[in-house]
Amino acid sequence: MEREFMEFDVVIVGAGPSGLAAACRLKKEAAEAGQDVSVCVVEKGSEVGAHILSGAVFEPRALEELFPDWKELGAPLNVPVARDDIYMLTSEEKSTKVPNFFVPKTMHNEGNYIISLGNLCRWLAEQAENLGVEVYPGFAAQEALIDDKGVVRGIITGDLGVDREGNPKPGVHTPGMELRAKYTLFAEGCRGHIGKQLIAKYKLDSEADAQHYGIGIKELWEIDPAKHEPGLVVHTAGWPMEIMGSENTGGSFLYHIEDNQVVVGLIVDLSYSNPHLSPFDEFQRLKHHPKLKQYLEGGKRLAYGARAICKGGYNSLPKSVFPGGVLIGCDLGTLNFAKIKGSHTAMKSGMLAADAVLKALKDGREGGDELNEYPELFKNSWLYDDLFRARNFGPAIHKFGTFFGAAFNFVDQNLFGGKIPVTLRDTTPDYACMKKASEAEKIAYPKPDGKLSFDKLSSVFMSNTNHEEDQPVHLTLKDPNVPLDVNLPQYDEPAQRYCPAGVYEIVTSEESGEKKFQINAQNCVHCKTCDIKDPSQNINWIAPEGTGGPNYPNM
Repeated sequence: MEREFMEFDVVIVGAGPSGLAAACRLKKEAAEAGQDVSVCVVEKGSEVGAHILSGAVFEPRALEELFPDWKELGAPLNVPVARDDIYMLTSEEKSTKVPNFFVPKTMHNEGNYIISLGNLCRWLAEQAENLGVEVYPGFAAQEALIDDKGVVRGIITGDLGVDREGNPKPGVHTPGMELRAKYTLFAEGCRGHIGKQLIAKYKLDSEADAQHYGIGIKELWEIDPAKHEPGLVVHTAGWPMEIMGSENTGGSFLYHIEDNQVVVGLIVDLSYSNPHLSPFDEFQRLKHHPKLKQYLEGGKRLAYGARAICKGGYNSLPKSVFPGGVLIGCDLGTLNFAKIKGSHTAMKSGMLAADAVLKALKDGREGGDELNEYPELFKNSWLYDDLFRARNFGPAIHKFGTFFGAAFNFVDQNLFGGKIPVTLRDTTPDYACMKKASEAEKIAYPKPDGKLSFDKLSSVFMSNTNHEEDQPVHLTLKDPNVPLDVNLPQYDEPAQRYCPAGVYEIVTSEESGEKKFQINAQNCVHCKTCDIKDPSQNINWIAPEGTGGPNYPNM
């Protein structure tokens, strides 16, 4: 197909913290050096920030490097952390506060801020555009543009106006464009669908441990002003998923932001083994625990969302460069799980990649080569040190459980500063941790009460999710028979439960009793959990038409 094209020095895929930080760094440093560098950022969401979801307690280190005058420029960092409270939930009614002395240093948040990452990205996009970056929301990068020598030359955006069977719709069909670049930065976030293809094509993970993930589910609430304490950070571990040694681990957060609002959420490690577990329902019953209920009771839920989290860290980092392009942010896997933070590390990775690109362009290189300056800059930066010191945190929790894993991490972080002379390995992919349904205990979840706990469909409604209904289904099956022939008899088809948006259903005909695997793609919040956790690795998430998916406000 003959496509229209545009040419840039740099194309960046994804307007998250890493992509926008890279764009801003490129234009700022180029202007100071007298270089003319053209930069384009494409974003699949309807606007910048529409698909951004994070806790988020934000460490401003990278932001201060990028914009030392961020306060004067009005960056939306409005609520400094005032206090950290960490609890071990020992039952559905009881809890024990963890003394500060025993909390790993990485989880102390002095000097950090509670923010909406979506709003920070909106602000970063404004700075980028003021610097001359071209930012295009509503355009989904569908595939990398790779020449016959295996060099990435940019990306191709998805076609618009295609029906469910893949046929052009009369009068509204618009072919995707080629956005050609000397260098392409992939900043799609966790489990980026092009990033996944590039890792496989160039065997970038051949020397890395398996990547590990969690699913983060989050709600925004307005609460009673008498219960509101701006700057309070609450974290919990233990109940409902784990009581001393269970194989299902995770933890919750509740952050007090401005305007009598709190954000509350649960992170479930996707290494969990019980196919009957439902992260969404675990979160709903969690909110009934007295430690969270005391703040939420009488309040009003304002928004809902979910997103996978890349948490393998240092041990799981793939090679970051390949001919013509680089991986940055969560496409690379730079989250520091010991801090439960990835925004500052994502931004720094984007800034380092920008520096590598600028050097290559200054040297007169025409693109298409491997930016080997990037891994060198990475190795010599505080980002590398940040991730290296946290390398054991996740594996310790996976291997030893929350209680004993926390004990190991206390010793590692507080006594050895993250440099204990041992590296724990966690090489089993999350999808391979699933037990057979017959070997796992069934879980009976309480019905939602409509006050603290809710059902999936009303939650998806609050995420403002929408897709053009008559378009190709973006949740594709490698083998359409696997859900009913393999996953249902062996695992009771866990897609019904691990999806936090009700996308997957087993529907039984009342007349014939025949079962059908139904995909409600319209509900998809783009969390990527299905692509990660399907035990048969049969589901492949690809980008739908641009603007499709959630539209998160203040998340």
